[in-house]
Amino acid sequence: MMKAIVYESCGSPDVLRCREIDKPVPADSQLLIKVRAASVNPLEVAQAKGIPYLARVIFGLRKPEKGHPQQLGVDVSGEVEGVGAKVTRFKPGDTVFGVCINDPRATGAKAWVHDGGSFAEYVCAPETALSHKPKNISFEQAGAVGVAGVTALQALRDRGHIQAGQKVLVNGAAGGVGTFAVQIARAFGAEVTAVCSTRNLEMVRSIGADRVIDYTQQDFTRLDDKYELILDCVANHSLLECRRVLTPEGVLVMAGDLTGRGAGAIMSRLASALVLTRVTSRRFTTFLARPRQEDLVALCELMEAGKITSVVDRCYSLTQVSDALRYLEQKHASGKVVIRVGEECAHEPEDTAEPSPAALTSI
Repeated sequence: MMKAIVYESCGSPDVLRCREIDKPVPADSQLLIKVRAASVNPLEVAQAKGIPYLARVIFGLRKPEKGHPQQLGVDVSGEVEGVGAKVTRFKPGDTVFGVCINDPRATGAKAWVHDGGSFAEYVCAPETALSHKPKNISFEQAGAVGVAGVTALQALRDRGHIQAGQKVLVNGAAGGVGTFAVQIARAFGAEVTAVCSTRNLEMVRSIGADRVIDYTQQDFTRLDDKYELILDCVANHSLLECRRVLTPEGVLVMAGDLTGRGAGAIMSRLASALVLTRVTSRRFTTFLARPRQEDLVALCELMEAGKITSVVDRCYSLTQVSDALRYLEQKHASGKVVIRVGEECAHEPEDTAEPSPAALTSI
């Protein structure tokens, strides 16, 4: 048996319960991981609230039912306790990080579907959805990487085709994806402008931003600077406003929406992106990140080299997951919100110290 966070109905974070459930058994290509840390993503907040029927179909999720509790948590770091018969890359005792998903070969939204959850003492994950944990980072930092780190890397490299020497702007630079994006862009040799609030200016500078814009004081779409690449994690400006500060061949990658305007507004924005891409030389694109082992390994190498680090805002214990979701819902977290498993936090979640500036050079 083990402790895990489960829910049998959708609603506020109050629906979550910490209960004793059966300890999972790894399949042939899976690892059994003793969870040391996990992190909270917007998907967990939406899943607990209740994803609409159409979204459940797209994601391959079922509605929770009485007597059939569901679990939360995708990001994970911990120690390998057991391995399936076909596992070759890992052995018991290894420390790992990555994501716990059902099928690494799945595409689109279904790539992130999981039956188990990392908000638990133990979880099973496919061998190909994990990487060895760098020795120079903590379990808490490693547990914060999965979804946000992979999203930032794929957005900049695969969708934005980032190049050394480019001027890159990250809108929402203090968030989970944004903090990784600032550092990854610098590691690729780009000149990075970061947009964030007043209270996060120093933190964003400390992780390598060349220039920081306080959005409470200035609107980046009304300034004279032009960018070859914009990573938009917020969607608080129209695409026409963003177009004004893109170079003629520039790219805007949409990787998030914190406006709360609903599915209709998001679909309208995507339609506008398709039109603008067809009628202008600029490109407006969005994507859904896909968990890939090679990208987790690339992030591992960047962390080992000191080029990126996880910015952890707060740590909560397993019994405080409801509090962690409430905090993330406020949309003011700086970096990632982490669940620490295996030891209790203080009653008040601790604020993690800001990281020292990373040694960021070209790769």
